[in-house]
Amino acid sequence: MKVRDVGAFIRDQRRSVGLSVRKLASMAGVSNPYLSQIERGLRRPSADILNGIAKALRISAETLYVQAGILDERKSKDDDLVSAILADPAITERQKQVLVQIYSTFRAETDRRRQARRRLRTEAAATPAAASVALEGKQGR
Repeated sequence: MKVRDVGAFIRDQRRSVGLSVRKLASMAGVSNPYLSQIERGLRRPSADILNGIAKALRISAETLYVQAGILDERKSKDDDLVSAILADPAITERQKQVLVQIYSTFRAETDRRRQARRRLRTEAAATPAAASVALEGKQGR
């Protein structure tokens, strides 16, 4: 990924949420000229700087890391859905964030329930066996 690409991406995200360069720079904890240089592709921001910009833009830091070439883009069905949400121009950045958060919460809750059911099945399967072993031990006395 080219430095210019991540800068253009940041600029597009900033514009889509209606922030000025000065305001985003302030929110991200960087100087106005430095952010301007990043957006124009003159500077390659560190992961820490990208993290601050991501927080200010209310997007995932991972998104910026991928754009900057720090992380490889993951491909999975979950990522496809999240990518579709993030790419939708019809909804605001805040709405995108909320949808992704809700989706992640649903996924985590489903995973917790599945693990609890597996645990119960394992315990139920082990209980009769443990009871029969205990009975055999008492009968042998």
